[in-house]
Amino acid sequence: MGRTGSMGLASLRVARRVKPMGELGMTSESAETLASGSTHRYPVAPGCELNVRSGPGTGYSIVDVLPLGATVPVNCQTSGTRVTGPYGTSNIWDNIGNGRFVADAYVKTGSDGYVAPRCG
Repeated sequence: MGRTGSMGLASLRVARRVKPMGELGMTSESAETLASGSTHRYPVAPGCELNVRSGPGTGYSIVDVLPLGATVPVNCQTSGTRVTGPYGTSNIWDNIGNGRFVADAYVKTGSDGYVAPRCG
């Protein structure tokens, strides 16, 4: 599977269409990890269409919107703008792909702290 090829059944559905790996900022190696199921996925809060931003904060541009019922991989986490959401108030932002961040306060990780390595 090439860098711009489709991920098939293991694809991340965003904005009601399947995005090629290149648009998701994924390498073929990270796509294989995702397809194998070894990357843990977390649900976005019910009833929320979640903004995906280009960096860890509300000052960064919105690059996508996740649809209702979406799940996300959390590759790493970093601090950013403090946000209040369904799961509390937090300054933790989850990296879900290359240049793609969501506020952790909208992701059900089961913790109010870090659940993944810090982004470096």
